[in-house]
Amino acid sequence: MRIVIAEDLVLLRDGLVSILTGTGHEVVAAVDTADALLEAVAEHQPDLSIVDVRLPPSYRDEGIRAALRLRPAPVLILSQYVERTYAAELLADGKGAVGYLLKDRVTALDDFLDAVERVAAGGTAMDPEVVRQLFARNAQNQGVTALTPREREVLDLVAQGMSNSAICAALVLAPVSVEKHIGNIFAKLGLPPSDDSHRRVLAVLAYLNA
Repeated sequence: MRIVIAEDLVLLRDGLVSILTGTGHEVVAAVDTADALLEAVAEHQPDLSIVDVRLPPSYRDEGIRAALRLRPAPVLILSQYVERTYAAELLADGKGAVGYLLKDRVTALDDFLDAVERVAAGGTAMDPEVVRQLFARNAQNQGVTALTPREREVLDLVAQGMSNSAICAALVLAPVSVEKHIGNIFAKLGLPPSDDSHRRVLAVLAYLNA
């Protein structure tokens, strides 16, 4: 996989390069500003961009704004903190191929590399802490309120980007049970029949935009 990295902290940027190249990926550019990110993506057309939310010169939202300009190309955002508004913006097009991880998650190599592969393949990867805070914020949404505790657990894992089989393993449920729960979630959130992968993104988006 060909990857562009935009991260201003040298140690983290070099660490990401080392991790990714050491696991068979090609880092075609590693930059430290939003402008350099846009230029690198235009030049290399990578399979995935890994972007810090806050980049020079103001260290506010330059990275996320550049990432939004790259959509719907696959983008994995790294952040020091949970930026709930940005997470919702990234999912707003409902097309997937997007992830939002806290930087601490990089140290959990299997989780990080799984997120890289998942986002590049068109899926979603949301940090569990991001999902937790968003669920707490939007607990009064009518559709979400109608969900059973088990359906909330399933939606939590869907929001993290887990497949049905991974949800089965995490919750010790049979495949038919997971499929039933996800169907109920779609119905309660008012999502009509469509491509299931698309509806999974829309289910998370419906929650974030509550």
